[in-house]
Amino acid sequence: MQDFFSYIRELFEAFLKDFGLFFKETFGIPWSSVPGNFRNYSDILNAYIDGFGFWGWLFFVLFNLLWLALLGGLIYLAIFVIKRFVAYNKGRMDRQKLVKQVQELNDQLYTAVMEKNEILNLKVGSLGIPPGQAKPESEANFTNSRFPKLSAVDFKYTTYNTHVEVLEADANISLDQLVNKFRNFAASQMKLYYDQKTLRTFFAGMGTSKLLILEGISGTGKTSLPYALGKFFQNDTKICSVQPSWRDRSELVGYYNEFSKKFNETDFLKAVYEATYREDNNLIILDEMNLARIEYYFAEFLSIMEMPNVAEWKIEISNKPEAGDPKHLNEGKLLIPQNIWFIGTANNDDSTFTITDKVYDRAMSLEFSGKGVAFDCPFTESMPLPFQYLDKLFQEARTNYPMSEEMLNKFAKLDAFIVSKFNIAFGNRIIKQMKLFVPTFVACGGTDIEAMDYIFSSKILKKFVTLNLAFLHDELNQLINELDKIFGKGAFKQSRAVIEKYIKMS
Repeated sequence: MQDFFSYIRELFEAFLKDFGLFFKETFGIPWSSVPGNFRNYSDILNAYIDGFGFWGWLFFVLFNLLWLALLGGLIYLAIFVIKRFVAYNKGRMDRQKLVKQVQELNDQLYTAVMEKNEILNLKVGSLGIPPGQAKPESEANFTNSRFPKLSAVDFKYTTYNTHVEVLEADANISLDQLVNKFRNFAASQMKLYYDQKTLRTFFAGMGTSKLLILEGISGTGKTSLPYALGKFFQNDTKICSVQPSWRDRSELVGYYNEFSKKFNETDFLKAVYEATYREDNNLIILDEMNLARIEYYFAEFLSIMEMPNVAEWKIEISNKPEAGDPKHLNEGKLLIPQNIWFIGTANNDDSTFTITDKVYDRAMSLEFSGKGVAFDCPFTESMPLPFQYLDKLFQEARTNYPMSEEMLNKFAKLDAFIVSKFNIAFGNRIIKQMKLFVPTFVACGGTDIEAMDYIFSSKILKKFVTLNLAFLHDELNQLINELDKIFGKGAFKQSRAVIEKYIKMS
């Protein structure tokens, strides 16, 4: 054993001597005298190897393993440092190259705009109009503005007549008549067929919330319904396609580009901004809304639409407002007008995200299960309708068809049963929505039982998917009996169908 430690001592002495010799002769003849000394390492080993014994050999093996590990670690560290250095320099060069490309593109854009302006001036001159008096026609002409699209909207509405009046023939139209007229318009002019209950639910949803979600398989008319309504109101519905890459509000409203020193405006932002100028009703479709997480990119809108004071419905567009920004940006913030509705379409399949309770609680959702059945109807024209008139109809519905105390008490009994059996409460938000939805649905020609059936199935029963339905078979059957007991046998048809589906799943 003593021989082994002597071997280690002499080995280290020889190694350190050679190591020092290496540094000494670095700038001369590196390692010139070292190669011959490798034989010396073997001589040192042979001098002591016979006396190692069992423990000496064990320590000898361990020592060599540790030595190899240390050498491998040093090599790995050197390679890692070299790779990081190369990657850092490559990234820096790529960034410099990107900045240069952006600058070149900006120069090319500026040159193209100047050439376009020269051509425009030549055309204007050929018409006998002095150069400089021609007015721009689109956002491409507002290159000096940080917000070219919004500035183009400002210019458009300097001469655009935004006043909307109801036609004399429709001066006293009711919600029920409005629903039927739109139904006939969609069928006669667009070959889109919707049953009355679907349209009553849709219009009542508009009177309840600024966010509606239309769910169902493709081809059932989810996008066509708000599109047709825009045609009916003579103000085309804006369609914005949601992308799976959307992660935050910048995907929805845009962001400030530090390279171009301009705001990258989206079509969604332009549609919202244009609605601030208009007196009629504005619909914006968020197509395939749940391709991305709604509570991420739409979070700010979900929050502000909960504020009771509509004067606080503001979103920040720019945190550094400047002179010359669009007229309706107040200190960089845009007030969301009340004449606007956001309508999301959603497919529930493996390619989409689940819509969370946070979104469902703030929206009115409508299920599309099949294609409409064609029916005969008279040819019906579209009609202009100011937002103030439609809003007046919604307010009159709440005044003329308020929920009765009897119906509220029945719903309170159902609430108590749901809490006791499923530990799910309706909540103040759902009660508030019910008090808005039911009167509007009745004013559209429906019944309060149908309206409450919709609220219960779309607001409460949707929450049941988070429960362990396999252990709630008996409770679900009891729920059907409780609905029949409180509201009458078979009254809640829509809810009963959902509960029976849950029972099969259990």
